[in-house]
Amino acid sequence: MMPVVNSQPASGSGHRSFAQNLGALPRASWVLFAGTFINRFGTFVMPMLAIYLTRSGYSIAQTGIAISAYGGGHIVTSILGGHLADRFGRRNTIALSMFASGGAMLALSQARGYAAIVACTFLAGSAAELYRPASSALIGDLVAPEQRVLAFGLYRFAINLGFAGGPATAGFLADRSFLYIFVADALTSFVYGVIALVALPHGVRTAAHEEQAGEGYRAVLGDRRFVYFLAATMCLTWVDFQITSTLPIHVAKDGFSPSQYGMLISLNGVLIVVFELALTAWTQRLPAQPLIAVGYFLNCAGIALTGLAHTLPALAATVVVWTAGEMIYAPVSSAYVTNLAPERLRGRYHGLYVMAYSVGLLLGPAIGTAVFERSETALWVACGVSGMFAALLARIRPAAASTST
Repeated sequence: MMPVVNSQPASGSGHRSFAQNLGALPRASWVLFAGTFINRFGTFVMPMLAIYLTRSGYSIAQTGIAISAYGGGHIVTSILGGHLADRFGRRNTIALSMFASGGAMLALSQARGYAAIVACTFLAGSAAELYRPASSALIGDLVAPEQRVLAFGLYRFAINLGFAGGPATAGFLADRSFLYIFVADALTSFVYGVIALVALPHGVRTAAHEEQAGEGYRAVLGDRRFVYFLAATMCLTWVDFQITSTLPIHVAKDGFSPSQYGMLISLNGVLIVVFELALTAWTQRLPAQPLIAVGYFLNCAGIALTGLAHTLPALAATVVVWTAGEMIYAPVSSAYVTNLAPERLRGRYHGLYVMAYSVGLLLGPAIGTAVFERSETALWVACGVSGMFAALLARIRPAAASTST
């Protein structure tokens, strides 16, 4: 039986101050946030990969396919990562992901020839994203239900504090040598892997014989509310990944440098660092589904507005719009998934949630760049339409589902 989803804080927690709520979080969660910051700050390669490939002489379509290979690896390991998080342990899965990711980035830096680049990008996506279901499931293990929206807000704060400086640093390094971004990316992954092994708990683990008959991914897909949520998320994600595929091409087409693109993307992280926790303190008291719908729509609409933006101030304004949507939906949606999931299937629920992003990463760059080459206007219109579908699907409440959200 699925647990009742309740986005309201438990009795007593709503009377705590913000500082008291922070102090109530367990020490292990802060270790997770710190390691996540280090790893995210060092995510240098993906924001610059489109520029790296086009400068290396590959076409826009070839660039889109290569970036989509990262999403292909992501799809494979989102399912595997959810399974490993439940069976192998959250800590072990995070460490495995980080060490493998560091090795894959070094291999990608030495890849020569288009086939080798695509293969290494696939391996990098497989390794780098294996940890995500485990991290989200570990937060659910460590933190009480009434604190989960705040905890996921802090998790995102760590991610975006790193992202606030990461792309700008990557742009600075890329202006000197693209090799630097591969090496730095690998080093930060290795550092987080060590932190995970030394300081994180295993979290909940289950053996095969402990699961009830029919449990696993088949049972997860039997949750109709979660399935509609996944469909809404996939309408969002292919649009979201235009940020690292067609957006940098649009920016370069208008005559701006990699450093200027990096600064635009870093604006997203800065806004989240400054405003998201305050916004989360408010949104954690509201029903999840309407917030997710509003956030999904704003995120897609902001990206769609890129088609009208041809100056740095206008491009920055579109970043503000899609970042506002992201700040609304992201902490709430992660807590929503955690609250829907039975404890023993928590990793697999988050594995499928990550897979929805993987599908977007696989399809988004390839579709986006193909449409961009034929009609840039058609691409941005499609992004806006997809946002409307995402909002509608996120609001669906199947009759058999719990009704407390």
